[in-house]
Amino acid sequence: MKKILTGGAALLISASPLVAGGIERAPQSLSVLFEEGNYAELSFGGVDPTVEGTDIAGFDTGDVAQGYGFVGLAYKHQFTDNLSAAVIMEQPFGADIRYPLAPAGSPVLGGTRVEVNSTTLTALARYRFENNFSIHGGIRASNADGGVTLDGGGYLTTAGYNLDIDDEWGVGYVIGAAYEIPEIAGRVSLTYNSPIEHDFNMTESGGPLPIAFNGDYTVKTPRSWTLEGQTGIAPDTLLFGSIRWVKWSEFVVDNFLFPIATPGGEIPLVEVEDTTTYTIGLGRKFTENWSGSVSFLYEPSEGETASPLAPTNGRKAVTLAAIYTMDNIKITSGISYAKLSDADLGIGVSGNKTTVATMDDGHAWGVGVRVGYSF
Repeated sequence: MKKILTGGAALLISASPLVAGGIERAPQSLSVLFEEGNYAELSFGGVDPTVEGTDIAGFDTGDVAQGYGFVGLAYKHQFTDNLSAAVIMEQPFGADIRYPLAPAGSPVLGGTRVEVNSTTLTALARYRFENNFSIHGGIRASNADGGVTLDGGGYLTTAGYNLDIDDEWGVGYVIGAAYEIPEIAGRVSLTYNSPIEHDFNMTESGGPLPIAFNGDYTVKTPRSWTLEGQTGIAPDTLLFGSIRWVKWSEFVVDNFLFPIATPGGEIPLVEVEDTTTYTIGLGRKFTENWSGSVSFLYEPSEGETASPLAPTNGRKAVTLAAIYTMDNIKITSGISYAKLSDADLGIGVSGNKTTVATMDDGHAWGVGVRVGYSF
């Protein structure tokens, strides 16, 4: 039973997130902690998103979302029957949005682009009590960098603005608890990821700025809560799911120019709504070596408009996974498809943005492979 879930959950991490809320690409699951004995794994894959629509001038935006690859590593060590620890390397946040320049692209947003790269290292421990309860927690260190260009007629006086963000480390923590019922392969866990503050060095130039400005500014990656569960519902059949909430509203990029104060309120560089993501799936063991899973994901749209720098707002996805187990090796592979909800893109004052484009043809394909070794 456990082999079914860990394989299915691995693909939720690797392929299902696709183009998630904000700039999230992976849900930061700690499922490796619940593997039996000592365990190591390598995961990798790729995502091909398509996000396109029409600006308010009637021009096509072109496909603005770029494809990306990902890789992850994890190692879990069982010290005693009750005490274990793990180290996880992943790439949970990222973005690569590029609006083609006019005349081939939109004159309202053409030339606008954003790029974000991140790598996170998590070190944590888990202690299991005799009554089937356990607690887990540790520290998370994140390295990130990025850049933004605002261009096109929709940005008015800020068109031509460039922002370069140097790479910097930030540190936060993770804490949680779980309860297990081994007889039915049951488990429920709740995990909290703290926000992580990065003190970035930023260089701003162009647009309304007569000269380049350089300074240090603090940016938070958002806090999140993740509730995950599983239970056997029939011989060799497992039901699993999760609910994840991310406070994207605290992801704010303030610097010398932004937010811009106006009589009507402040204009932020980027503004993202909080997200709640629901996942449910079934795992099934077919033979001694083969298992499979199917899972469905739903993330409702939030807010009236989305930022051109994060041009999606809600999604529905399905993931199919196959798990092959041979002795101590487990290979999980799978494919995901996501349909992205239509999104109106807005620029301007918080709570009163002007719609500049509508993205109405968004989807994404993702593939992932995860190789695990128990010893």
